[in-house]
Amino acid sequence: MVSSKGLNLSPPPKQYGVTKPISMSGPMDADIQRSRELEKFLSDQGLYESKEEAAKREEVLGRIGQIVKDWVKQLTRLRGYTDQMIEDANAVIFTFGSYRLGVHGPGADIDTLCVGPSYINREEDFFFVLHNILSEMEEVTELQPVPDAHVPVMKFKFDGISIDLLYASISLLVVPDDLDISDVSVLYDVDEPTVRSLNGCRVADQILKLVPNVEHFRTTLRCLKLWAKRRGVYSNVTGFLGGVNWALLVARVCQLYPNAIPSMLVSRFFRVYTQWRWPNPVMLCPIEEDELGFSVWDPRKNPRDRTHHMPIITPAYPCMNSSYNVSTSTLRVMMEQFEYGNKVCEEIELSKAQWGTLFEPYFFFESYKNYLQVDIVAADIDDLRSWKGWVESRLRQLTLMIERDTFGKLQCHPYPHEYVDISKPCAHCAFFMGLQRKQGEIIQEGQQFDIRGTVDEFRHSINMYMFWKPGMEIYVSHVRRKQIPSYVFPDGYRRPRHPRVQSQQQSDKPCCEDGGACRIGSGERCLKRKKDPDAVDVKNDMPEKRRSISPQRRDSISPEIISHKFGGTSPCLAFAEGSETCEVDTKRFCPDDVEGGCTSNSSVITFLSSEVGSCKDIGNESVAGSSKGNNGSAYGSVEGSNNLRSSQSDSGDAGSVCRLENVCGDGNGVCQDGLREELEVFDISFTSFT
Repeated sequence: MVSSKGLNLSPPPKQYGVTKPISMSGPMDADIQRSRELEKFLSDQGLYESKEEAAKREEVLGRIGQIVKDWVKQLTRLRGYTDQMIEDANAVIFTFGSYRLGVHGPGADIDTLCVGPSYINREEDFFFVLHNILSEMEEVTELQPVPDAHVPVMKFKFDGISIDLLYASISLLVVPDDLDISDVSVLYDVDEPTVRSLNGCRVADQILKLVPNVEHFRTTLRCLKLWAKRRGVYSNVTGFLGGVNWALLVARVCQLYPNAIPSMLVSRFFRVYTQWRWPNPVMLCPIEEDELGFSVWDPRKNPRDRTHHMPIITPAYPCMNSSYNVSTSTLRVMMEQFEYGNKVCEEIELSKAQWGTLFEPYFFFESYKNYLQVDIVAADIDDLRSWKGWVESRLRQLTLMIERDTFGKLQCHPYPHEYVDISKPCAHCAFFMGLQRKQGEIIQEGQQFDIRGTVDEFRHSINMYMFWKPGMEIYVSHVRRKQIPSYVFPDGYRRPRHPRVQSQQQSDKPCCEDGGACRIGSGERCLKRKKDPDAVDVKNDMPEKRRSISPQRRDSISPEIISHKFGGTSPCLAFAEGSETCEVDTKRFCPDDVEGGCTSNSSVITFLSSEVGSCKDIGNESVAGSSKGNNGSAYGSVEGSNNLRSSQSDSGDAGSVCRLENVCGDGNGVCQDGLREELEVFDISFTSFT
């Protein structure tokens, strides 16, 4: 028997996370070289701020700290507290998010939390009194309160620095300057919004404590955030992942590979999450129960937690799912992007690709054949800022509603970027959403996805905006890929199809033996495509089209926003074909001197049909719908896609319609018009806005 006495036995290495690490291996020479190349790439991309900007941020935070201290003292005095209380009255500023984690870049906003005493409330004191104080300051611009957000916030720029300011009133009469926000005692006797506000700082601190190497974590997180933005999956409000979600995912990979360096961690990130079996949760530490009684994420007890598709659990009590916004559709998009990242990283490790390949932008407008376009219009820039913020925060609900009403058969890809047509004089912006039927779904001949009632319900939820003003409008339209307006493209025009996109789309489609693209309807049929419809104009081969009260057709149909002044009304939206505008009822909304005409309040959005059996394309009906005022009925928010209902809507016309009807066929049931790319397209019906 061998005695261990006198042997130098080192303690086992510290375990990070809820499971043992996957590998304790450290870097090889090639990994070190790739990490150097990655860090150089990130630096060349301008992800690190200068010392001057860092100093300015510190100065701005100091000035905001003084403003909130003066604000609390002013309210303490007005409420008749003693002179000693007025002297001791205090508020403290904390940061969280990317700034607190140390991964912010130039121009990034600063997530900021103001912690105040128990007698200063959020509803009146913060969103009205402090809001008015800030609105009168020259340094403050673009002030936008969002009191009804999941985490209530006030957004503004202070001396050019973007600030997101939260407020938390804790159960203390005097807030000390050295308040330990990580102590669970700050959560005593506070409400749920306050807990969510406080947890931003508490979660950031816990993340930094739970990773093996903070610097490696920061470099990897910078890399993944840049990648997510380039690939269009960085946006919590749209249903993808925000900063804290990406931080938690990266931190978990750091725990699983504690001795890895950034180049290894980036590669392992994609390797891990392409294989992750959602909805198994990502957790950095065990979920902590506490006597305070706040609800923690637990699908065994909480039915709503069972509906979460991609649980990423925060490490600070009360542990919550930070990615509750993720839907079936957005999870699908992210998994596709993880697969892309994994494939590229494998090529990088084999020296077949460079880091720049990983960060190639995602060509959203080449990836789908059908899109929803949501145009947001307001009377001026200031109104647009608040109106856009509200609408953007509700776009996720439209995705959930469509999933719910089509039983998941119609998939949505909301794109988290806004677009502005600078040629238009009115204040407006647009968001887009890709649409496709669920892969492998058998579509009956002539089957339609009727989402008219869905869009109408979405419009009613938008109308609940408490700060609505005249001129705030929203228009939802269906556009095909060839009709995407040119202003969304970086150079103002459509670029040639990217080879990677073409090859990926072709590989995703089932093919017949002769190379034709197959479509399954009521029976299996093979539809040949001699050439790419996006690259060839086949109008000369087409029979003459039958027309119905419409001007001449043009390849590209894009919305025209016509700004005018007419009795104080707001700008209206019309959709033009060729050099004219679709004829719609202009009696209520537009002046006589506007060429073409604009939509009335009761104009329809879109009805599109591409029936396989008859091969008849009802083309592009006039696209324009608006929601005005707060006179719509109220609808609650949709928190999950598990509540299914049948869409009930009126199928009749509710306003003047501009219709272009195309009849096509070569005697064999194969379309011959210029929209042969739509052979794989489903039918989509919309409702009118009233």
